[in-house]
Amino acid sequence: MTDDQPAMDRLVDVIRRLRGPDGCPWDREQTLESLRPYLIEEAYELLEAVESGDPAKHREELGDVLLQILLHAQIRDEQSDFNLEDVVDQLTEKLIRRHPHVFGDVQVDGAQEVLKNWETIKARERNQRRSESVVHGIPAALPALQRAQRIQSRAARVGFDWEHEDDVLDKIHEEIDELRVELDRCDAQRSAEEVGDLLFSIVNFCRFRKIDAEGALRHATTKFVTRFQGVERRVHAEDREMSDCTLAELDAHWDAVKREE
Repeated sequence: MTDDQPAMDRLVDVIRRLRGPDGCPWDREQTLESLRPYLIEEAYELLEAVESGDPAKHREELGDVLLQILLHAQIRDEQSDFNLEDVVDQLTEKLIRRHPHVFGDVQVDGAQEVLKNWETIKARERNQRRSESVVHGIPAALPALQRAQRIQSRAARVGFDWEHEDDVLDKIHEEIDELRVELDRCDAQRSAEEVGDLLFSIVNFCRFRKIDAEGALRHATTKFVTRFQGVERRVHAEDREMSDCTLAELDAHWDAVKREE
């Protein structure tokens, strides 16, 4: 390992050294299973870095995610399953194969046609096995909103979609009406199901409008936390506790915080 090596080669050598007989005890004892929570955590930290708009933080978190990928590849290499070069080769070939409009002579008219072609190519890669659904392969462990939007997008690519935005909005209102019925019946299980249907319909509207549902809710939650903390500061400045305030007082503080934004 030398300083004049290409950056990626040097990094791979570092990972191999860390996992080697004279390497780091912690790195050596890691397994594919033990690394799972770190991969998920690093992915979320990367998303936070992107949202922060800080290029230095973004660069750092990209490196942390890359570390997890390299560790996974190194473990598989040690098991004689595949190595990082195999991963890169397979990805390169897949990108070329699935972009015939770039690397071939296929003509497309916009991003939607690209997505439809992508699904057609994927079906061909599966040898057109009808037993494998177009929504196959979307991880069940994804956050619920993100998974719903991914599934809806896959279905839309093969033509299973609403034609007009108003139809999606009508569906949301329909689900609200159905929820009211179950609430009036005091049926907790059915009410929960209707809430799920309502959320799914709202995600569908987000997808139709090209809004990232997961990101939109995360932004709204962050905004709520910021405003709520502002309310707390105002209450504490009066030498009071939140529990001592009436709802009307808290609402007044909330409105004041919003005006200060």
